[in-house]
Order: sequence, then C-alpha cells, then structure tokens
Amino acid sequence: MTADSDGKVRVFHIQPQGAVELDAIPQRMPAQGFVWIACTRATFSARLGALQSSLQSLAGQQLVDLHVSDLLNAQLPSHYDYTSQYDVLVFRRLSATQCDTGGVPSLASLSGPGANRAAPPVLRRINTSPVGFAVFDQVLLSVHPDDCTVRDAFAARLLTAHQPAPAQEPTAQIATPEHPPSETLAREQRTAPAPGARLPTSPADLMLRVVNLIVDNYLDLRRELSRQLDHWQAELLRPRGRFANWSALLDARLTLHQLDEICEDQRAAVQDWVDTLETWALPDGMPALRELELLKVRSRDVLEHIERVVHHVRRLEQSTETAVQMHFSVQSNRTNDIMRTLTALTAVFLPLNLIAGIFGMNFEFIPLVHKQDGFWWAMATMTVIAIALVALFWRKRYLARTGQH
Repeated sequence: MTADSDGKVRVFHIQPQGAVELDAIPQRMPAQGFVWIACTRATFSARLGALQSSLQSLAGQQLVDLHVSDLLNAQLPSHYDYTSQYDVLVFRRLSATQCDTGGVPSLASLSGPGANRAAPPVLRRINTSPVGFAVFDQVLLSVHPDDCTVRDAFAARLLTAHQPAPAQEPTAQIATPEHPPSETLAREQRTAPAPGARLPTSPADLMLRVVNLIVDNYLDLRRELSRQLDHWQAELLRPRGRFANWSALLDARLTLHQLDEICEDQRAAVQDWVDTLETWALPDGMPALRELELLKVRSRDVLEHIERVVHHVRRLEQSTETAVQMHFSVQSNRTNDIMRTLTALTAVFLPLNLIAGIFGMNFEFIPLVHKQDGFWWAMATMTVIAIALVALFWRKRYLARTGQH
C-alpha cells in the first residue's frame, strides 16, 4: 500500500467489476463507477488548491470555504451539512492506538498525571479525531487524521473484495469441523465473484461502510470497558476489601461521560443524514430504486449500531454509580456492625466496672472485704455476670458475625 506520510493522495476507481488504486487523480470521470479520493488532514491543507481543481473537473463543484474549514478542524464534533451539489459528514473515530495497538494515555485533559497512571490502559486511551466526508454524485472525498488506519484497512478490504477465484475454489470450500456449513456458506457469499456483491455502489454507500467500520471500533471498546468496570464493581462490593483506586474510577466515569457525548453527536449527525435521504427524489429505474433503498437500510443500520453504543455506555454509567452507592452502603453496614459489637462489649464490662468501683470505695465496713474468700466470691460473681451478658447478647445476635467474606 502507498503510505500517506509523503503527502500522497490515495485515489481509487470503484466499479462493479472491482476496485483499482490509481496513481493520480483522473482529469475526467471514468465511464463507469465512481472515484474515492482519500488523504490526511495535513495533505488536504497542503494541496487544497489542486484538490479543489480536481473536484471541479470530476464533480463540477468545489467545496465551499466553511466546509473546507470543517474538514481541516481537528476539534470539530460529529455533524452533518449539505448543499445542493454535495453532502458533508464529519464523524469522530477512535484514535489508532485503541483501534490497533492501544496503550498511549489520552485522558491528560481530564485528570492529572498521577491519576492517569493509575487508570487501566483501556481507560487511558479513549481519544477521538474527526474523519470528514464530502459526498458528490460520483466522487467521495475523505479527509482523515495522520494515522489513517481506518482508511488503509478499508482500502485493503476494498482492493481484495473481488479477486478472481481459482478454478478449484468451489470444491475447496467444503464444510469441516473447523468451518461448519453455515460459516462455509457465508464465506462463499463473501468471496463470490458476482458483480457488485461486495463493492460499494455509490460514494454514499462507501461513506456509510467506512462509518460503520468506525462504529465497530466503538463496539469493541465497549466490551473492554465492560470487563474493566465489572472488575471494579466486584472490588467495590467486597465487604472486607479496601478499594483505593478512586482516581481511576473517577477517570472512568469522566471517560464514559465523554464517550456518551461523542456518540450523541454521532447519532445526531447520522440521523440528519437519514432524514436527508428521505427527501431524495425517487429514481425511475428499479436498480436505482433498489440502490436507494439499500442505502437507507445501511444508514439505519449504522444509526442502530450507534444507538447500541449509547445505550451500553449509559448502562455502564448507571452500573458504576450503583456500584459506588452499594460500596458505601456495605461500608456503612460494616461500620454499624463494628459499633454494635463495641457497644455490646462495653455493656458486658459496665457491671463489672460497677462492682470493681463499689469494692474500691474507702469505707471501713464493706461486705466481703474482710472475709478470707471475699475476693473469690467477687470474681465468681463478675464472671457469672459477664458470661450471662455475653450469652444474652449472642442470642440477640448483637455479637453475631454478619460478614460472609
């Protein structure tokens, strides 16, 4: 694959027969299919004039200044806009560190360095950057961050979607214990060489597939967050445990809130796109009508995936808050048990202290004081009283052990 670090713009010609990567942007539209122009934000800024001229030649329209600013803005939230000639969608994706490698901190703006080191890796790497799409009738322009992992991954998938199958391929794809019949059939359908079976049919379709790939990364991150928060909930609910990682838990709550806001912006942007699709004029031919219907179905599917992430993030927020409240309830019950035990022990020694205080008075005539066995009678009485009180309190479960672990 061609790297983008040298400022090269990746150009793909996509048609029903397959996808081909071009060496340069064509001067005019090909007879079939559409063109995908993909570049980084830095490349888009450096070669803006040439790209605008190419869009004018291919689509008959240049990007307006406000949309150029949106595509160059690295802090822009997810949003959707349109003109009479093209649509613009900005969609924030997870950074390459959590999509592929994972492990560099990115919550420095939310917490201090010490808290950041205490947080687990899955929570230190919640970081997003916008991907911009300008969707024309036959041209898709996508502007990516410098780490173009999403673009490169989808480009690799696109270029290998319709490789010619060998003659013995149908006999090789048989059901085995490792590959059951249903999986074998699905694989055959995915690799089938039928025209247009796996390739995008329009720039809008291609954009939705890339967006869906971005959303899938959020779904993967959702599972990692669930595992980490489940571990913390178990730690919080241990009656004898002492949870001390409060700074990391606070970072987790802030991260979930940040992720909720990001997904809300994504859902609003895709919902605006879906609403715009409903206003498109119905085409005349059945193939074009079916393509529009499939585009609406794919758009609703992307929206449903985003809503799943939003729902799960909010459920994690509620579960975390509930676990914290239950933790304090458990600690409060533990404190009450300790105070009850101490109170019962104090009640046991109270009459003993009373007896000891009485016999410690400076009176000359006190019963049992001048008797030879008076000390043993006093000790026996105090022992009987103590045993009786302990038995009474144990029967009433004042001294019972309530903790199970």
